[in-house]
Amino acid sequence: MYVIGTAGHVDHGKSALVQALTGIDPDRLREEKERGMTIDLGFAWLRLPSGREVSIVDVPGHERFIKNMLAGVGGIDLALLVVAADEGVMPQTRVHLAIIDLLQIRSGVVALSKRDLVDAEWLELVKADLQDTLRGTVLEEAPLVAVSAVTGEGLPGLLASLDSQLESMEPKRDIGRPRLPIDRVFTISGFGTVVTGTLIDGSLSVGQEVEVLPGGLRTRIRGLQTHSQRVSEVEPGSRVAANLSGVATSDLGRGQVVASPGWLSPSDAFDVRLRVLPALERPLRHNTAVTFHTGASETEGKVRLLEGDDILPGQEAWAQVRLRQPVAAVKGDYFIIRSPNETLGGGQIVVSGARRHRRLDRGTLQGLAMLAHGGPRETVLQQIAAAEPCDIAEVAKRSAISQEETIAAVGDLAAEGQLIVLGSAKVGPQSLLYSRGGWLRLLGLAKEALAGFHRQFPLRSGMDREEFRSRLRLPARALNMIITGMAADGALVQDGTSVRLPSHSVEMTAAQQESVERFIRALEASPFAPPSDALPEPAVLGLLLEQGRVVKVDEGVVFSAQAYEEMVSRVREYMREHGKITIAEVRDLLGTSRKYALALMEHLDEKRVTRRVGDERVLR
Repeated sequence: MYVIGTAGHVDHGKSALVQALTGIDPDRLREEKERGMTIDLGFAWLRLPSGREVSIVDVPGHERFIKNMLAGVGGIDLALLVVAADEGVMPQTRVHLAIIDLLQIRSGVVALSKRDLVDAEWLELVKADLQDTLRGTVLEEAPLVAVSAVTGEGLPGLLASLDSQLESMEPKRDIGRPRLPIDRVFTISGFGTVVTGTLIDGSLSVGQEVEVLPGGLRTRIRGLQTHSQRVSEVEPGSRVAANLSGVATSDLGRGQVVASPGWLSPSDAFDVRLRVLPALERPLRHNTAVTFHTGASETEGKVRLLEGDDILPGQEAWAQVRLRQPVAAVKGDYFIIRSPNETLGGGQIVVSGARRHRRLDRGTLQGLAMLAHGGPRETVLQQIAAAEPCDIAEVAKRSAISQEETIAAVGDLAAEGQLIVLGSAKVGPQSLLYSRGGWLRLLGLAKEALAGFHRQFPLRSGMDREEFRSRLRLPARALNMIITGMAADGALVQDGTSVRLPSHSVEMTAAQQESVERFIRALEASPFAPPSDALPEPAVLGLLLEQGRVVKVDEGVVFSAQAYEEMVSRVREYMREHGKITIAEVRDLLGTSRKYALALMEHLDEKRVTRRVGDERVLR
């Protein structure tokens, strides 16, 4: 299904023409009927001669209501530009045409309304002026049809032209991620809250769980209508009324987006390709305050120019828009920027959730150009390089392409050696992705970190995994896959809970080896009451602990591993027989002093082998 949107100057007969075509009065507000002027969005539908059913969004023409016009024009497929034959091109004609051009609505028909009020000679003059106005815009080749909503003249030709234009349009894309930008919120008695909008990128069905963004409000679809008909499912491109359960109208507003849960992340920063209107009387300056319109949303923000200090009228450049409030939009969405009194320009979002860039940076500009003009492969590669490590779902979300296309692109890039895929051998949603350059840089950092650790602690077999993760700032969820991948590449060796360089081995000096032998002899001479003044230097003791030759139960209290196991075994056996044990009983059982008995039992408490109850211990 497709959506036709009207455009044109105030009082040029847009609403009258819609009513003549459809039999539906799109002016639904009392004030609109009293003033004879469209103030907010109106909606209608019709069946074209081919049998194709289309929706119509009727927008206000008065300059005071341009923001309402922008809320409706963003989701249309075909523009119906209405120009009154008795007045010709007027200021808002040019403004609406500029907006259509910025939004790249490439299909359109121009209706010369009020044909019954002019003669043939005047009509030809208006046509000539209009063709000059359209030159260089997306509607330059659009058919011109003279019509009268009063007499019906030209209406069959207009319908045929609309049908013909839609015939050549590509089917609406369905990437399985539905978005419904809300352009209207209201209540129906007995049903509750209803939102309307034009559905894009996926289907919705009754009973489906959805979330409303920004805000993250979860709800379910209680009912769906399109063209006043109840349906169980709606396809992309449909004008939709969705009845949402359990939410109040006060919780919702124009500009929010209804989406399937979990994939759409609102952002307050977008990298964009920005085009400034030729009719602007001055350049657009860096850090200009604007209102940012995309979909049905309107948000205040600033434009940061990335290529210079200004953009001349009629020119385009890379920019970043930073907003006061987040907006739910994705790569590929079109936008308009305005000052309080005029439309400044617009363009297309290239990166959603953009990081702050250095201005005039060649690498940044080249990367944005690749994202804007590349296919799925180039887009996927660039997105991974910008946010590595990431998984398939994250790349698909940032790239605004389907998960299936993303998996295919990742598989091709990995086969060519441009991507590193960690995890299972088969590329899938849980695969962890690095660009080849990013992975090589990470390997270099890992080797450097481990080499420095080995120099600082030559008697330790390796760095603890958690310390390794912290030093390299790795995501916790990805640590196992990254370490496994590095081990497979020969960059490191994993030994239990530590990692080391393959070339690293522990070698003690002769003096250190001698101190170890003295210490072990001292432990064997008095296994349950070892001397605390015979401890080797901390690095050597750390090595013995790591090798499992000794067990440290308290500061200054270290047992040989054999003695420790025997003590624990005796204590356990005693407690199984008697149910409990005191420090004095431990002392007598082991033939040691209270100092060692207390240190051992507090250690076992900490290890959750025993539990203290008053002055006694019991097994856990």
